[in-house]
Amino acid sequence: MMYLGMIFFQIVAPILVLLVLGAVLQKKFHFNLKALSQLITYCFMPAAVFVNLYETRIELPVLVEVALFIVLFIGSQMVLSHFIAKGLGLVKTEAAVFKNSVVLINSGNYGIPVAQMIFVTQPIGVAIQVILVIFQNMTTYTYGLYNLISSTKSGMSIVKDFLKMPIIHALIIGVAMNYFDITIPQFIKIPIDHVADGFIAVALITLGAQLSQLEIKSMFNKTVFISCFTRLIIGPAVALLIIFTLGLDGVVAQSLFIASSFPTSRNSSSLALEYDVESATAAQTVLFSTIVSCITVTIVIYVAELLFT
Repeated sequence: MMYLGMIFFQIVAPILVLLVLGAVLQKKFHFNLKALSQLITYCFMPAAVFVNLYETRIELPVLVEVALFIVLFIGSQMVLSHFIAKGLGLVKTEAAVFKNSVVLINSGNYGIPVAQMIFVTQPIGVAIQVILVIFQNMTTYTYGLYNLISSTKSGMSIVKDFLKMPIIHALIIGVAMNYFDITIPQFIKIPIDHVADGFIAVALITLGAQLSQLEIKSMFNKTVFISCFTRLIIGPAVALLIIFTLGLDGVVAQSLFIASSFPTSRNSSSLALEYDVESATAAQTVLFSTIVSCITVTIVIYVAELLFT
């Protein structure tokens, strides 16, 4: 079992270093963040997803357990955020951003790197995180877009955009090649491995660069605080309750519990900006939850080690 200090310095601190590096480099060189984001979406993340699913054996009962947990967890967060937004008396636009900030989790740029550091000797932990990324993307482009409803997008165009995402193709190909035990030629596998290995650094440096664009002083308001408390404290507590209810244990329980503690997804801010709905509040929430998560994620990893190892 890791102690809190060890967890922070071995898992969270390396993430912080890369985030700070990204912020410093962005301030100095002013990267094209859209290009970097596209590089991750269309190159690094699909490669990481493919490699993890291709090389990991996941039993059907485990898949069923993970899927059931995800449905219950995301559903509970939707219901919870709806009633909290109602209780706070938020106007429609503020409520939409608030609900997205609770439900949409940074499972990709933040979650996969954390999982790769924790479960370096247990690939199934990373594979579970990859599955969570897929579900989170589905939630983003259905529930997330529904909250920020706009006349510029029809239901079918949303579905088409989702199906075009490279991570979906990587998922299908990785699972199929794993199932049929298809060997990849070395001249193809080696470059894929190199790209997959680079995902952690590029994803976190890019996230740091994106966060450096946000105003720290403007994020201190009640809505942001309550959103972060719901996402980072209540979210893992609900996840733990679901895990115990389903009788999950071991790496599966550990991975799911840790995954429930990640901060608000940057996609919630991107969607709000794209549809011009309280984009400043959305960006402030992403920044604040990412900063605070350095403490809360450390504690959740410690508790997961304590309960499920």
